[in-house]
Amino acid sequence: MKFDTKLLHSGFNPKEHNMSINVPIYPTTAFDFGSVQRGADLFDLKCEGDIYTRLSNPTNNILEKRIAELEGGVGALSFSSGQAATTAAILNITSCNQEIVASSTLYGGTCNLFSSTFKKLGINVRFSKTDEIEDFEKLINDKTRCIFIELLSNPALNIIDIEKLAQLAHNNNIPLIVDNTIPTPYLCNPIEWGADIVVHSTTKYLSGHGNAMGGIIVDSGKFDWEKAGKFPELTKPDESYHGIVYSETFKESAYIVKARAQLIRDLGSCPSPFNSYLTISGLETLSLRMQKHCESALKVAKYLNNNKYISWVNYPMLEDNKYYKLAKKYTPRGCSSIVGFGLVGGAKAGVKFIEALKIPIFTTNIGDTRSIITYPYITTHRQLNETQMKACGIGDDTMRFSVGLEDIDDIIEDLDNAIRESQK
Repeated sequence: MKFDTKLLHSGFNPKEHNMSINVPIYPTTAFDFGSVQRGADLFDLKCEGDIYTRLSNPTNNILEKRIAELEGGVGALSFSSGQAATTAAILNITSCNQEIVASSTLYGGTCNLFSSTFKKLGINVRFSKTDEIEDFEKLINDKTRCIFIELLSNPALNIIDIEKLAQLAHNNNIPLIVDNTIPTPYLCNPIEWGADIVVHSTTKYLSGHGNAMGGIIVDSGKFDWEKAGKFPELTKPDESYHGIVYSETFKESAYIVKARAQLIRDLGSCPSPFNSYLTISGLETLSLRMQKHCESALKVAKYLNNNKYISWVNYPMLEDNKYYKLAKKYTPRGCSSIVGFGLVGGAKAGVKFIEALKIPIFTTNIGDTRSIITYPYITTHRQLNETQMKACGIGDDTMRFSVGLEDIDDIIEDLDNAIRESQK
């Protein structure tokens, strides 16, 4: 099946769900084992099936299979939020006294997770100061267990050369983890370019309607954990499952099976089946929504680029943008809905601008059907110090605009009026 057909049919067979044409919601905490032997086999990971919704649920399973197919992975695991998915993706292969290498221009919440919470767990995160592959290479050492980046970072919108970074990671026997939240698999498949693990906040574009929290990890199944020689979690016996060795028993699916068997079992960060149902419903229109998001965002970027009260505009599909060539390579259909820009007048103008807007909602989400304006300096990146903000590309003039599906003429007229008000 091609992409748009997968959006509607992957992972779901009506014959297995009482012939329902819509994915059913399974609001149950537990499942009948059927027999004593099957119950024992389920707990020994000898057969597939649902035990308890903290581990798996039929509605969640369908979402996982659908996104895994869209991303080209061997399996996926859903979570209660994107932040939970990112946390699990790292903890699945990293422990105390080990390190990861990450880009510095990450979403503020991820920066805080990496620099503060992981530090308390004894995991050190080394941030690359630039997008250059050489700067990532300098940070890798014997303790490094993965490289983590965002494709189209939030809100800096930088694009790192995934293909070259994947080669660097594999030369050092570590996996590349890519957060693909902003492009979605409609605009880019990081696995095709060498990424090993893909992470999403499904709360954003995949769900698309601002009504369901969620996150997901997708496993490419291509990283050779045994050959790497650095991941005993996957290649040595797990005593909590009678000495099972994930890489031997589950082969290419070792990483994703371990994440379910250990992390979601112990941390309990599972999604609600109802939220998975809403995300599945949102997925059905992903292609249509992303097409309009990209088309409208480019028009907004061009308008802002010609406005004398806007000091800078950041949208990779603008031909004068530093990431234009990489955007044409990795996201040729478009660069999603986010447009970054600087307002002349800094913080004072910023407050007036936001209060004058009529259509965009002032909040922190992105990827909604509705337009959203965010002022990172006082919201998403507020916990960071000035040095960290600068590294993330955030100033007191920075605006992040997630362009919605409203009529583009209405959006631009509203922006124009608010910009004029900000300069009074």
